Amino acid sequence: MASATGTCCCWGAVALGQLVLLLLGAGRVALALTEHYPTLSLLKQELHGQAGGCPPAPDWGEQYSAECDSPLLHFHESDCELRGSSSCESLLSLNTEKILSQAKSLAEQKRIPFATDNDNTNEDLAIAYVLIGSGLYDEAIRHFSTMLQEDPELVSAIYGRGIAYGKKGLHDINNAELALYELSRVISLEPDRPEVFEQRAEILSPLGRISEALADLTKAIQLQPSARLYRHRGTLYFISEDYATAHEDFQRSLELNKNQPIAMLYKGLTFFHRGLLKEAIESFKEALKQKADFIDAYKSLGQAYRELGNFDAATESFQKALLLNQNHVQTLQLRGMMLYHHGSLDEALKNFKRCLQLEPYNEVCQYMKGLSHVAMGQFYEGIKAQTKVMLNDPLPGQKASPEYLKVKYLREYSRYLHTHLDTPLTEYNVDTDLPGNFKDHWAKNLPFLIEDYEEQPGLQPHIKDVLFQNFESYKPEVQELVCVADHLGSLMQYETPGFLPNKRIHRAMGLAALEVMQAVQRTWANSKVRMNGKTRLMQWRDMFDIAVKWRRIADPDQPVLWLDQMPARSLSRGFNNHINLISANNPKGLLEVREALENVHKVEDLLSIMKFNSKTRDGFTVNTKVPSLKDQGKEYDGFTITITGDKVGNILFSVETQTTEERTQLYHAEIDALYKDLTARGKVLILSAELGEADAVCNLILSLVYYFYNLMPLSRGSSVIAYSVIMGALMASGKEVAGKIPKGKLLTLSSSQRVVKIRRRKKRTHDEISLSSCSPPTLKEPSGMRGGRQCQSPGKHNMNARTGGRLKMIGGVSLVTEGKRQC
Repeated sequence: MASATGTCCCWGAVALGQLVLLLLGAGRVALALTEHYPTLSLLKQELHGQAGGCPPAPDWGEQYSAECDSPLLHFHESDCELRGSSSCESLLSLNTEKILSQAKSLAEQKRIPFATDNDNTNEDLAIAYVLIGSGLYDEAIRHFSTMLQEDPELVSAIYGRGIAYGKKGLHDINNAELALYELSRVISLEPDRPEVFEQRAEILSPLGRISEALADLTKAIQLQPSARLYRHRGTLYFISEDYATAHEDFQRSLELNKNQPIAMLYKGLTFFHRGLLKEAIESFKEALKQKADFIDAYKSLGQAYRELGNFDAATESFQKALLLNQNHVQTLQLRGMMLYHHGSLDEALKNFKRCLQLEPYNEVCQYMKGLSHVAMGQFYEGIKAQTKVMLNDPLPGQKASPEYLKVKYLREYSRYLHTHLDTPLTEYNVDTDLPGNFKDHWAKNLPFLIEDYEEQPGLQPHIKDVLFQNFESYKPEVQELVCVADHLGSLMQYETPGFLPNKRIHRAMGLAALEVMQAVQRTWANSKVRMNGKTRLMQWRDMFDIAVKWRRIADPDQPVLWLDQMPARSLSRGFNNHINLISANNPKGLLEVREALENVHKVEDLLSIMKFNSKTRDGFTVNTKVPSLKDQGKEYDGFTITITGDKVGNILFSVETQTTEERTQLYHAEIDALYKDLTARGKVLILSAELGEADAVCNLILSLVYYFYNLMPLSRGSSVIAYSVIMGALMASGKEVAGKIPKGKLLTLSSSQRVVKIRRRKKRTHDEISLSSCSPPTLKEPSGMRGGRQCQSPGKHNMNARTGGRLKMIGGVSLVTEGKRQC
């Protein structure tokens, strides 16, 4: 079939394995990287661990070193040392004589908590504290207990015994309860000592009793504010996801002591989790000014750049983190994830393999390794890695990881793809082949609890994995086709924060646009198409199904499924939740809201209205209506746009649809009518040179896709699928998308706005036509060439036959001579 590129391909005969090959080189063709770096799903995790260097100061010494780290959170390098200690030699030794010597020194300096006026008592207390520092917790407890038999209210001994119980390990609830009991006794005897409240908070927080821990830290701050206390309380607010309050505490901490790289890092993380990426980046950079070898700051900086969509800057930051520690597992994991979502699968795989060498039970790296293998057509290694994740069952009472919840769906889908690897994509249909409950649970990301589920067939030895091919091994016409697809796909990229360019998606959706163009041209010429094992005239769903197929191949991790093919029970309830948060039964109250909205410039500005107006305290919901073209005056339910805020200032801004059977049928009737008109107009267009016909076809294409957007009929990927259909259908009509989506903009739901430039295809000269005898019909071609010729080469890809020479323009992409090694 003729194409706008001068090269045609009969896609129906192409099997999944061949299409995977086309996508495998997407990252390689566009950029050659030797080392790449990953993505941060770990930003909410506490950053524990000491990687070498001096150990942190013991708890009992921290009251004398107010800004030393407490054990609440440790990073890879301690940001302070025990005062008075110039070396990394442990303060404590198992040598008895040395223990006694150290205890005597501490007692003389009164460097023990709650020192008494009696030197002998202080020396006895110091011995027990030295035992704590040596890790001899039971011996320390016995020593303190002996002293308490003589003096039951010896505060230092009570305090020390509480510390020792805590140090023994909070995994034993008895230790935790005894530690809290002792510290509470100290507070009853000495209610004005902030360090005791802080110590109790450090026992409470690992037990999940965050509110109690926050109350203790607040009391400690009231008694004696310090940079450390503000930092610790900010950390607990951060763990509680109260990022705005956490930011305030980290800011106060930094005002009291500017040179705190950890506090500066966490300040940046509070920005990051509120979507303030540029502010987060500045904080991470400031942390690096204070501590040039701060690995976690480089890692977080890389993640912020990745979320911003700046691949090069993210790569540089991850690289610097790995130069400091080439075995830093979190950075390897994050770099691998970034590379996967950039479309560089082979480089991503290297990172996941290295991650697993260092940490064999890392579920994220194991899952992503399996996913990367499957996406590259390496099913044996992929399914083996997925099975390892499945075997890592969570402990009783432990929350399952996201990877564990997803992996069985991925394994079953991988098996299905492997079974059909050598089958042409026109001969099978994912939506009808996979069980309804499986699809429903997968799309909703529910636990894999499906009654009477029959597993997909296991790997079959006669079906071999996809073998990688270099770009240079493709025929010149295939290389040209791929280059055109890469260009078309790049025009679909959002240039706005949060959207990382994905070369694999670009190629897949560019190829989708080309195939849509060919199929539409064939339909307008009264030819049939092969879809889902049947030969028939193409319907509108078949046109979108072409793009759906390519989107599925690009990323097997995401369930791209038609919602109306879900079980009837799911559709009758409405596939998505619909939440109303504001009622319009008080016109006066809403008038006040409307007046306040005049001063709103960004989503965050809505919070003040929500907090102080009783009518909007729970948030905003806007229900859109979509006018019918088929039945004038009739309207359909569109989107539900929801903005909510919680008591700590977090914002949820979401767009939802209520996909019910009734709503779906209404939209289908509208799209059916538009597609019927489009097909009729398209048939007239290929026989007419009237410009008005082309404009009418263009408007019908945009109208049809407008209703598709509002219907949102897919579980994932509706936006890019719809846009690739626009591009393909426009090329079939003799027009093409020439510009990128404007910077900072996403596709709008308004049919009155056009977010890209659409231009008429350049008129071909007779010379250019002769070089590509299978050119598609266009409005500007001489009438004798309008019909074009369908032709096939005997090659596997069924490309258009060409006479050789130089092809000057292919779909608006300038290429040099044939045989060029890369796009």
